[in-house]
Amino acid sequence: MSDLAQAVLAGDRLALARLLTRVENDTLEGRQALNALFASTGKAHLVGITGAPGTGKSSLVNQIALSFRRLGKRVAIVAIDPSSPFTGGAVLGDRVRMRDLSGDPGVFIRSMASRGSLGGLAQATTGVVQVFDAAGFDVILIETVGAGQSEVDIARLAHTTLVVEAPGLGDDIQAIKAGILEIADILVINKADHAGVESTERALRSMLDLAHPVQKVFQHHGQPMNVPGQPGKISESPSSTALLWIPPIRRTVATDGTGLAELMASIQSHGEHLRQSGKWQSREMARLLAEFDLFAQQMLMELFRTRVTGEVLDQMMDSIQNRKLSPREAVSVLLSKVSI
Repeated sequence: MSDLAQAVLAGDRLALARLLTRVENDTLEGRQALNALFASTGKAHLVGITGAPGTGKSSLVNQIALSFRRLGKRVAIVAIDPSSPFTGGAVLGDRVRMRDLSGDPGVFIRSMASRGSLGGLAQATTGVVQVFDAAGFDVILIETVGAGQSEVDIARLAHTTLVVEAPGLGDDIQAIKAGILEIADILVINKADHAGVESTERALRSMLDLAHPVQKVFQHHGQPMNVPGQPGKISESPSSTALLWIPPIRRTVATDGTGLAELMASIQSHGEHLRQSGKWQSREMARLLAEFDLFAQQMLMELFRTRVTGEVLDQMMDSIQNRKLSPREAVSVLLSKVSI
C-alpha cells in the first residue's frame, strides 16, 4: 500500500486532499491508491442530492450536514459544479453556501468541476467517493450539477437519492415527466415558504400515484436493479408490503432549517429500510457492476487504441468518409485484425 493511502487510512487530512487531487486527475498514483483502499470501503451511507438549478440544493446540503454532525457523524461533501463548454473553467462556488461547516474537523468538503461529463456527475466522482468511504466518513453527501430532467447518474451511485424541487419553477406537467423524478427515494420541496407550494406538492403526489408500487422497488432508477442471487419478483403475500418504499414528500426551508427534522428522519428511515429489506446489498452490487462496466469500456478502448496504429485508423476514416464502409463495418474490420 502506498504511503498516501496509508496516511488517508490514518486520518491525515492533508494526505486526503492530495489523494483526491490525484484521483480527480486520474494519475497512476491515484489509481494505485484506489486499488489499495478498495478493501476498506463499503461502510458509508451515500446520499445524493439532485434537482434543477435554483432549488437551493447547496443550502439544503449545508443543513443536512449540520444535522448529521449533531448526531456525531463524520460527513464528507462532494459538490459538483458545471464546467464552461467554451473556456473549460468552472466557478466552484457551492461551499460559499456552506460557511456554517467551516472549521469543523468532522466535515470535509470537496468541490469538483464536471469537466464536460453529462448526467450531473464528474467522471472521477466515484473514485472521490471511494476515498472518502475508506477514510472513515459515515455519510457522504453528493450534490450534482443540476442539469435537469436527464440528470440520473446519481441514482447509480447513491444509496439514497433526494430530488429537490421548488415552487414556481414550472407547471404541473413538469412533475409527471419521465426522468429525474423517477429516481427519487425522497422528494423535497425546498423554499416551502414561497407561494405555490401546495400546488407543487399536489403535482408530485399525482406523479407518485401514477406509478405502481412494485416499479418503485424493482425498476428503481429506471432500470431493473436485480442482481444474481436476488429474487426477480415480489411475492404476493401481505407481508411483502413491508418491502416497499414509497418516496415521501418533505417540505423544507433551507435558509432557516424548517422541516429538516422530518427530512433527516426520512433519510435515516430509508437507510434502515435498505438494510432490513436486503436492498442495501442489491444496490451495492448494482453500483459495482455499473462501475465494472465503465472501467471495462475505458480499459478496452485504451487497449484498442494501443493496438491500432494511426495509419490504419486514418485509412479506416478515409473509407468511412468516402462511404465505402459504415462506422459499424469499420469497427468490425478493425476488431477482426486486433487481438485483445
